[in-house]
Amino acid sequence: MENPRVVEQEESKTTSNAYRNYVLFILTLVYAFNFIDRAIIGILSPFIKADLGLNDAELGWLKGIYFALLYTVLGIPLAWLADRYNRVNIIGISLTLWSGFTALSGMATNFTQLAIARIGVGIGEAGGSPPSHSIISDLFPKEKRAGALSIYSLGIPFGIMLAFFASAFFLKGGSADWRAVMLAVGLPGVLLAILLKLTVREPVRSGNMQSQAGQAKSWSSIKTLLSIKSWWGMCLAISFGSFGNYAVSTWMIDFYVRAHAGLDVTSLLITIGVINGTAYAGGVWLGGVLVDKLGKTNRAAYGLVPGIAMLIGAPAYFISLQVGSLNVSIALLAILLITSGTYLGPSFALAQTLAPVKVRAMSTALFFFVLNIIALGGGPTFVGILSEGLTEQFGQIEALRLSLSWLAVPYALSILAFFWTARQIPRDWDAAEARNA
Repeated sequence: MENPRVVEQEESKTTSNAYRNYVLFILTLVYAFNFIDRAIIGILSPFIKADLGLNDAELGWLKGIYFALLYTVLGIPLAWLADRYNRVNIIGISLTLWSGFTALSGMATNFTQLAIARIGVGIGEAGGSPPSHSIISDLFPKEKRAGALSIYSLGIPFGIMLAFFASAFFLKGGSADWRAVMLAVGLPGVLLAILLKLTVREPVRSGNMQSQAGQAKSWSSIKTLLSIKSWWGMCLAISFGSFGNYAVSTWMIDFYVRAHAGLDVTSLLITIGVINGTAYAGGVWLGGVLVDKLGKTNRAAYGLVPGIAMLIGAPAYFISLQVGSLNVSIALLAILLITSGTYLGPSFALAQTLAPVKVRAMSTALFFFVLNIIALGGGPTFVGILSEGLTEQFGQIEALRLSLSWLAVPYALSILAFFWTARQIPRDWDAAEARNA
């Protein structure tokens, strides 16, 4: 029977480090475009609200569930395809779709049209991460996966940063030309899809496909995956944490604009963009580096590192909502971004390492299904609906502050889930190695 470690070593011999890193760079850039198009509506929210006459509840639907619903549902059949067919083609087609719908968002003249465009963005983005994770797992051995997937996850903070910078450029001088921003960030994604197709080849699938896990039927492999405690623990931990993060990323600009009259919006957008590109990106990188190092001797580090980090970041965020100084609030928000970034690489790496070799893309898709129904669909929508419900009693500023303060609850649940998962990981890791061998 073929040893999976030997398979990975043979694959690494035929794939140069330069090419492997190039593919990782391109996939990270694709992921950055994913988050440019995902985050842009939260950044432009105050301008869209004023132009189209929307309320907080409607904005919450646009930022959350309208985008997330088909994004999460379609991720599963697209992952099924990615486990069987050309993943580069799937990513390229998906990138073209979501970028095109982002550009079309700039042509919307009412709530319904914008909702349809956001649903289209979600449909396209469903085909991005599962095949990308699968490709990265084929190019990098499991001992380096947390680091590689952390680099891939840098697409999140860099994408958000670029979205802030693009918004600041087109909205400078107080202009409300949010439509131009949508067009500007959407169309380049189509060009990137062409570059991906022309320069990245479909890699050989790693792992021992002659093993029991490799020969098992897909449904049997999925049942095995869903029986792994630490898979569920990590999934719920990142879901609760991201519930808060998605809500923060889509509502903090609204909060700052409302709470600080006369604010220079362009300067704010640049500042928040820089923080995402430095503090958040630093946290993502640090999480992968620490877990790759500590995980060699203690697998529990995959849960302990993000759990301890979030124990620092969540209180800092809560205090950021209460302070009167904008600069202090932003500094505290930066602490949240650093600490919450640490869970991305470890979580995604564990989802790949624990998965039966036949369903690696499906593992990521199911991971994202739970994550995004709870977090992406729930976080922004919850804050929007709650804020609208409290506005009559408290006014727009305090209603939004109170709604954002409730995010302390999912952050606490995330911390507890990370620590619980840390206890389960060593046993489940050993079982996965035996199963895939």
